[in-house]
Amino acid sequence: MPERSPLAPAQTPTLPPIAGVRLAAAACEIRYKGRRDATLLEFAPGSTVAGVFTRSLAPSAPVDLCRKHLKGKTARAILVNSGNANAFTGKLGKAACDASAKAVAATFGCKLGEVFLASTGVIGEPLPAEKLVAGLPGLHRDLAEDHWADAAAAIMTTDTFPKLATRQAKIGGVTVTINGIAKGSGMIAPDMATMLAFVATDAKIPAPALQKLLSDGNARSFNCVTVDGDTSTSDTLLLVATGQAKHKPVRTAADPALKAFRAALDDLLIDLAVQVARDGEGATRLMTIDVTGAVSDKSAHRVALAIGNSPLVKTAVAGADANWGRIVMAVGKAGERAERDKLKIAIGGVTVAAKGQRVVGYDEAPVAAHMKGREVSIAVDLGLGRGKARVWSCDLTHGYIAINGDYRS
Repeated sequence: MPERSPLAPAQTPTLPPIAGVRLAAAACEIRYKGRRDATLLEFAPGSTVAGVFTRSLAPSAPVDLCRKHLKGKTARAILVNSGNANAFTGKLGKAACDASAKAVAATFGCKLGEVFLASTGVIGEPLPAEKLVAGLPGLHRDLAEDHWADAAAAIMTTDTFPKLATRQAKIGGVTVTINGIAKGSGMIAPDMATMLAFVATDAKIPAPALQKLLSDGNARSFNCVTVDGDTSTSDTLLLVATGQAKHKPVRTAADPALKAFRAALDDLLIDLAVQVARDGEGATRLMTIDVTGAVSDKSAHRVALAIGNSPLVKTAVAGADANWGRIVMAVGKAGERAERDKLKIAIGGVTVAAKGQRVVGYDEAPVAAHMKGREVSIAVDLGLGRGKARVWSCDLTHGYIAINGDYRS
């Protein structure tokens, strides 16, 4: 396993049990030797499901299956493997999905449409579904409500630490729990990263409302994180609600009773997304980029991503070089409305440029000191409107090249 990222959280949270959810992890040797590489999640009958997937025009076979099965609005199981993306594998990829899903459905005695799959790893290599199927009895036998950490570790590829988060909220006075796990380190620019995330709650929420909550939350979290600007063929985010909590029924995402739940879900998704940025391949610094004063939120988002994806900005951050001219460059090339003489830029809370030029009396020392830290903040005010956005990214180091140059070796 690669060395743990210096940006990794100091502590890994212990996730509490969620009624109606059990998990297991096993070593099926899909690609890796001597480590767990398969995860199985089981949900109580009647659990509702929502999902968001890659917008890549070359999606993986599991993404195709999940999109199809999502129409059924219920989920009993999710089977995930690491090491092989089952993407660009043609008829063999579909056959592998069909065989895996049928085996899972038989294992749980559920409908085929209640089974969801996700794969992450090398693109273009046929998935040995027979290894997953052979591992199912052991996975089923080992299912337990406290295996969240094992499940999170088994879905990693180039990740250096497992990504977990938990939150609680009240719906109608009743406490509900939300747990989530994610993986992602490279090929991260979710457009809905190799990015997978699985979230579960004991809340009782109908699928249409659950989908609205997830889509909105995804737009504020995973779609605001970038490592290298490359969108994976496999990006998958699934949210399952087991309905085991005893709160009053809710019907729509706009129900006032869901206000606290929405906030908790958003916070959990942001937590997981930022963990992905912290684990960017070769990363040594986390970048938080705030853009305000844009003509719209969408415009601000695009400008922020242009900054976060710029190799010149990212390498300047890697070298702790307070070269704010690279930020000016990124804003100017974003393709969004911007006016040079209204632009204001701050790094670490220190304004470095405004009104089309460097500020009078600019002292680079505090900015340089800020950029030597593990977390770098960049704020850009376009001075044109009320649009705003926040994006998380990371620096670009020699480590990124080393990891990806040897990825299949």
